[in-house]
Amino acid sequence: MELVQLPNPTATRIRSRTGFSPTLGELLKHVEDAQNDNPNAPTQHVLDLNSTPNSSHPFVLSFANLTYSVKVRRKMILSPCFTSNHDLLPENDATDAKTDNAATKILLNDISGEARDGEIMAVLGASGSGKSTLIDALADRISKESLKGSITLNGDVLESRMLKVISAYVMQDDLLFPMLTVEETLMFSAEFRLPRSLSRSKKKARVHALIDQLGLRNAATTVIGDEGHRGVSGGERRRVSIGIDIIHDPIVLFLDEPTSGLDSTSAFMVVKVLQRIAQSGSIVIMSIHQPSYRILGLLDRLIFLSHGQTVFSGSPASLPPFFSEFGHPIPENENRTEFALDLIRELEEAPGGTKGLVDFNKQWQLKNKRISEKTISGIPKVSLKDAISASISRGKLVSGAPAGTSTSNDSTQLAAASSVHKFANPLWIEMAVIAKRSLTNSRRMPELFGIRLGAVLVTGAILATMFYHLDNSPKGVQERLGFFAFAMSTTFYTCAEAIPVFLQERYIFMRETAYNAYRRSSYVLAHSIISVPSLVFLSFAFAATTFWAVGLAGGTSGFLFYFLTIVASFWAGSSFVTFLSGVVSHVMLGFTVVVAILAYFLLFSGFFISRDRIPPYWIWFHYISLVKYPYEGVLQNEFDLNPPRCFVRGTQMFDSTPLMEVPEALKVELLKSMSKTLGINITSSTCVITGADVLKQQGVTQLSKWNCLWITLAWGFFFRFLFYLTLLFGSKNRRR
Repeated sequence: MELVQLPNPTATRIRSRTGFSPTLGELLKHVEDAQNDNPNAPTQHVLDLNSTPNSSHPFVLSFANLTYSVKVRRKMILSPCFTSNHDLLPENDATDAKTDNAATKILLNDISGEARDGEIMAVLGASGSGKSTLIDALADRISKESLKGSITLNGDVLESRMLKVISAYVMQDDLLFPMLTVEETLMFSAEFRLPRSLSRSKKKARVHALIDQLGLRNAATTVIGDEGHRGVSGGERRRVSIGIDIIHDPIVLFLDEPTSGLDSTSAFMVVKVLQRIAQSGSIVIMSIHQPSYRILGLLDRLIFLSHGQTVFSGSPASLPPFFSEFGHPIPENENRTEFALDLIRELEEAPGGTKGLVDFNKQWQLKNKRISEKTISGIPKVSLKDAISASISRGKLVSGAPAGTSTSNDSTQLAAASSVHKFANPLWIEMAVIAKRSLTNSRRMPELFGIRLGAVLVTGAILATMFYHLDNSPKGVQERLGFFAFAMSTTFYTCAEAIPVFLQERYIFMRETAYNAYRRSSYVLAHSIISVPSLVFLSFAFAATTFWAVGLAGGTSGFLFYFLTIVASFWAGSSFVTFLSGVVSHVMLGFTVVVAILAYFLLFSGFFISRDRIPPYWIWFHYISLVKYPYEGVLQNEFDLNPPRCFVRGTQMFDSTPLMEVPEALKVELLKSMSKTLGINITSSTCVITGADVLKQQGVTQLSKWNCLWITLAWGFFFRFLFYLTLLFGSKNRRR
């Protein structure tokens, strides 16, 4: 690739030796760092592709007559003391209702346009105009049933499966792991997005080049940070967010207000990076609130929205003639976009609204459409399949190397989709990368595991001292039952800390899986596997603290089963809490639900009331109680021994009765009298109740202790599967 200096000093044209627009990887080697750009120079980088404005294989994203409306609740008219400022309308894009009684709200109203590779298309408008809604519509973040109109790429209808492969979406919020450095964040993204055929050294070189291109070299080894940990600046976070989604060189890049919350210099640098991404042969579509003069010089196409309608669509250069013909010429020294937005806001507040401007824009578009059709009539159209194949062949990785698979469907788009992998890597590599990233992030916050270990040790120490060396008496039996019930339920309650783990990662997960960074199954399996070592360590700490101190029976084999039961309980509890975190979306709500359900599990476990005494209409809850099975398992481990242990002998049967305070001699006489009546010789040393009798009294007769262990483990796998289903069907990140 070579740089060609054109006679025009205000433009630099970059030509690839292949004849196509250079990929991002090529641009990274030749374009200066964004920090070195002269912000005052009104220059604009333009790609020269075979000496024509269009590449040999251009991508054109067209959208026509996009209409989207939602059902809204009617506002209740209450007295002033009950009124609130709560907005019942969806998101910030919702247009203001004409009346409080409106049942349907139109967010997009017959919007059309097109975006081309090598260009940045910006959607502008005031808050609530529909900017983000339009971006979501183009990015397939609105269900097909709700969105009317058509979206095509090179004339082919753009299906969801295809769009996920060739595009990326950068959310308005920077969703990043706080304890990873900038370089690590981009490297993990490269591991997800780039194919296995690319060596790690090449991936690392690509990450370093991208860091330089994003102007992040000085922050490469700095952690992202959060409220409790100091990290990179807001502008750097935004560029990192963009970097993780462009590491695989997507053909289409969507951004929801990438300059929001940034100062003018940081915002300019971000858009400068986006311009270079576009120059690599990508379509860049972004929403922006109010661009500065310098940013306006980097944009190629503009769409102004007002209450979901298009009031202007065209290049920045056409803004002056457009408003001049409309009768509101833009003053020479005034920012064009600021003037346009101020005028639109004035018209919105006027009695006639923006209807006149909308109608004028339609006439303007018809006139310009005839001119543009004459201009491009000689340029041959390229099918989507050929355009994608050419793009991959010259280095745009999209989402992996050619899959080499074919499909029996003759559809052009399916044929194009078959030229690339749906996912860049196999499942086991995705699992390894997810596990490594999670462990790296967790390792830098050791206080989280330390607090959980401390809670387990403190609980174990309290139980060990409270139930120290229990004897084989009727009281010892009751105390053992209480110990086991509390110990098993404690293992479940200590798993409640897993609720915020996924809730904090939920939107990162949704962003990454929405565009096929990895499979949902990989995420579930990876997090299940990496949770096991910590659960085993916690279980051993709890078991070792309590088993010998309490004086439980069974020796080494008894301790082993006791330890395995605690591991199974931790596993089932962790899986159950993880599943609930996929269902509920708020931390406090999650804790409330978990505590309540675990309390019900303990209530129906068989400790407070035996199975035979549970009402028939509640017996089903007894069998789904997670506490029931480990509780019954450890009871059998303690009481069902060979040879059997005796827990009530002779006069001990009077314990816990009004006769307990009777002198021992009188108790012996009572035993003699009972022996004569029953015909059985009962002495002070006669065993009355064994461990097997205790189990019968508690209703623990249906399952063996090993079956209880396997069922507890199975509950864990079952809830992990339910968690996967919630991610599969409940994390689509799409509007309805």
